[in-house]
Amino acid sequence: MRFSLDQLQMFVQVVKSGSFSAAGRKLGKTQSTISAAIANLETDLGVDLFDRSNRSPALTASGHKLLVQAEAVLERCMTFEAHADCLSDNVEPSLTLAIETPYGPIMPVLKAFEAAFPFVDLIIRHPVHGDVSELVSSGEAVLGVAFSQPGYPKELAFQQLGKLIMLHVCHPRHPLAQLENVTFEDLHVHRRLAFSAHASKLPSSEYLRSTQLWQAESYLALLEMVRAGLGWATLPRQLIQRELAKGELVELQLSAYPHTDWQIGVDLLWARQRPLGKAERWLKEKLQSNKVYELDRNGQTTTL
Repeated sequence: MRFSLDQLQMFVQVVKSGSFSAAGRKLGKTQSTISAAIANLETDLGVDLFDRSNRSPALTASGHKLLVQAEAVLERCMTFEAHADCLSDNVEPSLTLAIETPYGPIMPVLKAFEAAFPFVDLIIRHPVHGDVSELVSSGEAVLGVAFSQPGYPKELAFQQLGKLIMLHVCHPRHPLAQLENVTFEDLHVHRRLAFSAHASKLPSSEYLRSTQLWQAESYLALLEMVRAGLGWATLPRQLIQRELAKGELVELQLSAYPHTDWQIGVDLLWARQRPLGKAERWLKEKLQSNKVYELDRNGQTTTL
């Protein structure tokens, strides 16, 4: 390499400061040192960076072009140093988080995590045929956000993060939408669309059985199927607020639960015996303190 990072730093500082002497004061160097470094840089590069015909040095056309490159190189060097500092501080290089609930409420926490640990790679697992507790128990994920279950393996610890309100919905032209009150028997004769990981595991889901069952591996797929009129489904209110407001979906009023919200708890899971790294501990504490799944007084989820 024909030039040094110090030369690039001096080049950029001269432009910012407006003169060789001002750049020298900023960097703690003499004016002659700055001038010599810039002259050597120009010689090495084979181009004039500054026009010295006036009292204050002015960038040439080539100088304008190379300034952008110099700033980019210095910025990359700063990122390189910051990444090395992060690793030397015993921060784990990656973190795996398993999530089976809607992602929306967790996004603010992940944004804060990005700011606190910009060089930690985050891997999000969304179990389809298994569940979050299995991923955390096996060590495939260090933390899990899952729908509450009646019993966890003894090696797992958990804390509830709040509750989601689940709504039973269908397309406005679906036969169930024409009923003022819907019985379980009404549900049973129409196709149910269910999240495959929890088709029969959520509390009270035994009442939601149907003679026809289609399953999907994501809530977004279920949402599209309901919007297409393929059946009825039980979905988190937060996920479908826009569709409800626009009249694209209709909430079914269950006669067995009048004026009662169908609430499902959301838990944070971690292994009792596994020590957490710095970033893992930060994320766990942030999730615990934020209570990301909360209900406001209107019964809607809100992120704190």
